[in-house]
Amino acid sequence: MTPEFSRPVRIDALGEGGRTLSIEADDKERAALAARFGLIALDALSAEATLRREADLLFAEGRIKASVMQACVASGVPVPATIEEPFTLRFVPEGEGIEEIELDAEDFDTIDYAGGAIDLGEAVAETLALSLDPFPRSPDADAILKAAGVLSEDEVVSGPFAALKALKDKL
Repeated sequence: MTPEFSRPVRIDALGEGGRTLSIEADDKERAALAARFGLIALDALSAEATLRREADLLFAEGRIKASVMQACVASGVPVPATIEEPFTLRFVPEGEGIEEIELDAEDFDTIDYAGGAIDLGEAVAETLALSLDPFPRSPDADAILKAAGVLSEDEVVSGPFAALKALKDKL
C-alpha cells in the first residue's frame, strides 16, 4: 500500500556529497494524513532534508514544519499547534536489522528500506506523528472540566482519591 505522502528517492540517484530536497504535502495528502493521525486538520506540512549516502546506508538530516489542529483531550475543543522539529534519520536495507540497543539523544532514528529507494515523505509523516502533543489541552480546559463537575487534584476532599492525595502530600 502506498503511503498518503509518498516521496520516493532512489538511492542510486544520489551523487557524491549528498543532495538537499524540499517536499510539501498537497491538500489531498494533508487530509489523508489528518485522518490517519486523528487530527482535526493538517493545514501545512513541509520538510527540507539533506540526504547523503554511505554504501547501502542513507542519512537524512533536516527540519519538518507543520500546522496542525488537534482536539483537546479534556473538552474536544480545537487546539492549534505549529510544529518545527529537526530530524536525523538513518535508512538501512531491509533485513539488515540492527539489534536492540539503548539510544542516546544524538543517535539516529533507523528506518528500513527495500527496492533501492527510500520514502522521504513517509519518513516525514512518521516524524510528524512523533512530534504531535499526545495530550493537547486548550487554555480553557480546566474551566470546562470544572463546569462539568470534574474536580482538580487540589479540590478532592473525601474518598479514595483524597486518601491518595494525603499520602502524596506526606512524601
